[in-house]
Amino acid sequence: MSADETMTQDTARAHLSPARVLDVDALLDDPGTRIVVCCGSGGVGKTTTAAALGLRAAERGRKVVVLTIDPAKRLAQSMGIDSLDNVPRRVKGTDGDGELHAMMLDMKRTFDEVVEAHADAERAAAILANPFYQSLSAGFAGTQEYMAMEKLGQLRAKDEWDLIVVDTPPSRSALDFLDAPKRLGSFLDGRLIRLLTAPAKLGGRAGMAFLNVGMSMMTGTLGKLLGGQLLKDVQTFVAAMDTTFGGFRTRADATYKLLQAPGTAFVVVAAPERDALREAAYFVERLAAENMPLVGLVLNRVHGSGAGRLSAERALTAAENLEDPRIVDQGGGKAGVRNSPDAYGSSQPAAPGSPSGSAPGASSGSAAGDTAEATAPEEGSPAATERSVDSHTVDPPSAHGRSVDQLTAGLLRLHAERMQLISREQRTRDRFAARHPEVAVVEVPALPGDVHDLTGLRDIGARLAPGRPEVP
Repeated sequence: MSADETMTQDTARAHLSPARVLDVDALLDDPGTRIVVCCGSGGVGKTTTAAALGLRAAERGRKVVVLTIDPAKRLAQSMGIDSLDNVPRRVKGTDGDGELHAMMLDMKRTFDEVVEAHADAERAAAILANPFYQSLSAGFAGTQEYMAMEKLGQLRAKDEWDLIVVDTPPSRSALDFLDAPKRLGSFLDGRLIRLLTAPAKLGGRAGMAFLNVGMSMMTGTLGKLLGGQLLKDVQTFVAAMDTTFGGFRTRADATYKLLQAPGTAFVVVAAPERDALREAAYFVERLAAENMPLVGLVLNRVHGSGAGRLSAERALTAAENLEDPRIVDQGGGKAGVRNSPDAYGSSQPAAPGSPSGSAPGASSGSAAGDTAEATAPEEGSPAATERSVDSHTVDPPSAHGRSVDQLTAGLLRLHAERMQLISREQRTRDRFAARHPEVAVVEVPALPGDVHDLTGLRDIGARLAPGRPEVP
């Protein structure tokens, strides 16, 4: 790591007191930590953070599985796997004695597994072939979040992993997975579902009589809204799933309690932007309301500068001065400085002993002219030849000086923009800290590119650890 990068990371953490810095390694090394749930709004680096935490835990000796809900292929590519599916895949190339496995939630396949596990073969086949079930399992609101809970429960029940790292679904509200079991339970307990289930429960003539009386009043309306065939598919599905509904709620409740257990740790991931940290504050408050164990906040893509002592105001002033020296009274600032437009072509002699006193083209006063004549090389000498070539191939010093000043001014303006961005991020972080001083935070500096491999994930994991060794 370069000195600038080191300074950038140190600057990023400098404002955090030691008591408020999230100790990632202590969290990952604790054998009591069995589940780490990464939540946050979309586009803040949540999937990368989950993968980096999983890799770091594995390389510190734990057997880890990372469950991602993100359908993008970035995680698989960064781990050197062609593709991820509903089965954990071993990641090769990790260091240490631990193991890293990764998987991507297949929502429909997980739903199918639940049906197959909780219904006999004949009933399972009928459910899987039902058109309404196929639509429900592929796109019903909340199904993805619910199936993420199901898969987490399955992984934890096997007791095969030391640590499960969950990358939560990329939904509008990243805590939808907490609400999904309740929503699905409400759907299954709803008046319409109970009415549709009743004929199957009664059975025989009683069932048909109930169906004829109860459904006749609503079949016409529902038939128009849903279509006659869809209504029939729903009835068939409900009848087949009746014995499975209770299992859904029971398992959802069990997984919900698992998320509240001491072995679970929630990590909120955010960027140092107003909207992202506002969303993070909502997550913190919601987790507290649900009695979910929050361990801290990962603040990604924090900007820093290796020249933090040069403020934005001073940089802009210096840029304006270079672009138009008449704006600011120069005094003796630029006069006599090499490559300065003010020093070349001046009608005033340079101060005695100044670097510009012997500059080519200084023609003010007889003393300067006598000096130039006295020191001029003889015609045909190497020095004269070199001077002749230079006079024909090199831009005039004044033009060169202006180009250097313009480049310097541009760099100063870029630095000013960076310092203004750093200032905005600092104010945003300070507002979050004032609102939630109890939340431990770890900051990860903004990197020049995306993470594409295990080396990149390893680097992110190292930057997450405040007491990390120097990263090469």
